Order: sequence, then C-alpha cells, then structure tokens
Amino acid sequence: MTEQEFDDPHRLASAAVVVGVDGSEGSTRAVHWAANYAADRQRRLHLVHGMDLAAISRGVGTYAVATQPIVDTVKANGIAVLARARLAAGDYEPQLSVTSWASPDSAAHALIASSATAFAVVIGAVGEAGTLSHLGSTLFAVASHARGPVIVVRPDPNAGNAVRGSGPVVVGVDGSRVSEAALAAAFAEASERRSGLVAVHAWSDWDTGQFAGEVVPVTRGDLEGVESAVLAERLAGWQEKYPDVEVTRDVCAAGPAERLRELSETAQLVVVGNRGRGGFLGLLLGSTTHSLIQHAHCPVMVVHAEAEEPK
Repeated sequence: MTEQEFDDPHRLASAAVVVGVDGSEGSTRAVHWAANYAADRQRRLHLVHGMDLAAISRGVGTYAVATQPIVDTVKANGIAVLARARLAAGDYEPQLSVTSWASPDSAAHALIASSATAFAVVIGAVGEAGTLSHLGSTLFAVASHARGPVIVVRPDPNAGNAVRGSGPVVVGVDGSRVSEAALAAAFAEASERRSGLVAVHAWSDWDTGQFAGEVVPVTRGDLEGVESAVLAERLAGWQEKYPDVEVTRDVCAAGPAERLRELSETAQLVVVGNRGRGGFLGLLLGSTTHSLIQHAHCPVMVVHAEAEEPK
C-alpha cells in the first residue's frame, strides 16, 4: 500500500462496500451486485437502511398520539428488510462478512455519512429508464454529495433487466480534475476484472461550425486529430501503471452522454466523474452523469475528485 493509499480512508482494510437497502426490486439487485463486488475485493459488506424517523413526526403533525405506533412499525419493517437482505447476501456469497445498520435518518443522509469511510457506496435503480428506487431523489443526492465512489446498479432493459457481468469497462475523459480521478478508478476496475478499457473523449460541447458567429477554420478531421493526441497523452501514464489493461481510444463528435450510453449496452461498468469540465461547483451533478445514472444499460460508477469537498 502506498503512502497515499494509507492516508485514504476508502482504501483502508476496514473500509466496507456499503449498499442501500429498501426492499425494492432495485435494492435486491444492488445487494446481489454489491455482495459479489465485496467478495471479489475481500471487503466487508455493510447494509444500510434509512428509516427517516424525523419525517414521521413532521407527517403526523399535531396527532402526536399516533407517532409512536408508526415509529414502531417503521422500525420493525426496517429490521425485517435488513434481515432479508442479509440472508440474500449470505446466499450469494457464503463466506462474506456482512453487517447492517438501521439508521434513524433518511436513506440519503445515512448513505452520505457512510460514504466518508466506505470503499464504495452501492445503490440500486430499476430497469425502466429514468425510474429510480430508493425514494427517488435519494439516488441523486448520494451520487452528488458522497465523499467516495458511488455505484448505481443499472440493469440492461434489453436483456430482461439482468445486470451484465462481462464486457469492457468504459470511462468518460474530458480533461477535468475529476475526470483524472475517474481514469484512476476505471483502470483499477479494468485490471481487477481482467477486462478491456474503452476511454471515451467527446468534443461535441464545442461548436464545430461556428465560434462567436464566425466559421472556425478547422475541419472535423483536424479536431479529431488534435483530440486524439490529447487523449493519448492523458492515458499514457495510466497505461504504464496498468500494462495488463488493453485500452481502446474512442474520440467522437457525438455528445458524451449519448456515446457513453451507447457503449453501456455492451459494457459491464461505465465510470464517470460527478462533474465535467463545463460544470459549476455548485451543481449537483454534471449533465452527462445525470443522464447516465438514469439511462445507462449497465452499472455506473460516479467518482469524486479526491480533494473535492462535499457540498
């Protein structure tokens, strides 16, 4: 372990794979995926269920007499949900160490808090594009504000909502600091999985026909040549560190979200930064990442830059 890894709480031996559990179909799928992921990396699996007890008091309002029975029911349900998930994880990976936590906070708060020391946080999404389990906004909140990698387990709606376990790892590259962090994660994942890596660099956020109202004196071929050289330079150091990973470079004029979604149809994992080069620091998620966690056909890993402060 390097000095940097020793200082990184996400790399410590105690860092668990954390998975959100709410009893939904997407959650069940996420537990299965997370159990395999934790076992492959010799990590503990930590199941987290958010009960959001404060919301009960807000919802009941002046009818305080009803609060305790509702709280008791919610707690019992949470314990039952975690028990079922724990049994399922043990069936998937019998040797896996599994712990659980029924948090009084909301699922979003519990998972974001857990992310500070987690190896990764895993959340499930259902197969239909744009539809989320985990109370809707929870997925976006965690992907935006977590302090480490977040993996959204998206199944392939074209394959009976199965989660693909083969194919390349795909990574979006745009030159930003968080993109460099995504590259680091993608190379590590590809090496661990013994898969190829497809590095995608799209320049469609440029206007290739006009700039300030005037025609740009370059052709599409010129742009692709320049951007191919830029991509090669960004990949060089990582290819030296991971010589076992076969890399395919993909430079295209299509929008990054469109191209990455297309490649997700045959990939086992897509890796992106939480924000791209065009994003503002106050934004929850970059538009590309926002699109992928709703529409990708495989799991999506959202990476945050190491030095980035959570919002």
